[in-house]
Order: sequence, then C-alpha cells, then structure tokens
Amino acid sequence: MDGSTIILVLVFACGILAGFGVYAIVSTAPPAPVQAALYTENAPEPIGPYSQAVQCGDYLFMSGQIGLDPATGNLSGTAAGEARQAMENLRAVLLEAGLDFSDVVQTRIYLTDLADFDAVNAVYAEYLQEPYPARATVQVAALPKGARVEIEMVARVR
Repeated sequence: MDGSTIILVLVFACGILAGFGVYAIVSTAPPAPVQAALYTENAPEPIGPYSQAVQCGDYLFMSGQIGLDPATGNLSGTAAGEARQAMENLRAVLLEAGLDFSDVVQTRIYLTDLADFDAVNAVYAEYLQEPYPARATVQVAALPKGARVEIEMVARVR
C-alpha cells in the first residue's frame, strides 16, 4: 500500500468511528416528554381550537379561563365575580389532573380594565397561599365573550 491509500483508509476508519460516537450520543438522549390533553366537564368547553390543559413532562399548562359558568355559559357581570368563576374553572382543571392550587408555579391575569386590579387581586388571594406563584397582570383591549378577566396557570405535576 502506498501512503495515499493508507491515509484514505485512516480517514474512512475515523469517519466510521465518529459516526458510531454520534450515534451513541443521540441514541442515549432522553426521550422527548409526552404531551397529553386534559379535559373536564366541570370547566367550560373550549370556545376555540385549544385544550383546557396540556400536560407536558412535569408541567400542566392550563389555558386561560374566563368567568364562564360551565352550567349556564354566562358571565357573572362583575370583575370580582368573573375572577371567582375563572378560579373555580381552573380549580376544576387542576382537580382533573390530581392537583390543587398549591401546585401552581406561574399565573397570568388579563384584565380589560386595570381599575379592576384590586377586586380581582382580592379574589385571587382567596385561592392561593405562600409561596405564591410567579405572576403577571396585564391590561388587554378585549377578551373573548366580552369578559373582563382571564386567568391562565402553569402547575408542577406531582
């Protein structure tokens, strides 16, 4: 064998070994978390193409809930009443997953009027205890069905 043939054989052998190394790394990577949609009749039916919640790995991502009464489909008429019903709807989703508000790690509250912040905050405080979840509250131009309040949450699965 001449020198160039030996180099080609060595390059080929190194390529094969490198391929085995990459295969070993990729084949031992943990599998992607499985996603599963969650549904309960104790919360309002989704009013669009989304799930009430999706569990992905160790987390439950709950879609925003407005204050629709699941039995009547009506809003309560006040920001505090809507917040209370939204929290009850979220409680129903949590219970379906075997969880409760102590498992919640993040919350987002959407208000059509920040003047309702104190009333909604008082209702919210009735449902959660320290350590409180991380939270953002923002004012938005409008919410579905003319709602004043929408609340979404992320919970850690036990």
